[in-house]
Amino acid sequence: MKEKIHPKWFPDARVHCACGNVFNTGSTMKEIAVEICSACHPLFTGQQKFVDTAGRVDKFNQRMAAAEKKKTEAAERQRRKAEAAAAEA
Repeated sequence: MKEKIHPKWFPDARVHCACGNVFNTGSTMKEIAVEICSACHPLFTGQQKFVDTAGRVDKFNQRMAAAEKKKTEAAERQRRKAEAAAAEA
């Protein structure tokens, strides 16, 4: 085996979660920052929780609201057009 090709191993690497939980593990990095851990993950806690770090849920809801608005506006235009055609006839 080649010597000096493996990264340095830290047996007591600290892991910091966004929920505030801190624990030690073995890793090639001395400090690790994670968004979700076993203390706050729904699989382990049994509670439903939405993890939205980049505003993706809000962005999706805005897109859906805009699409619904566009759909109702198109239906309203079509209804007005049909009324105008019926009034002419």
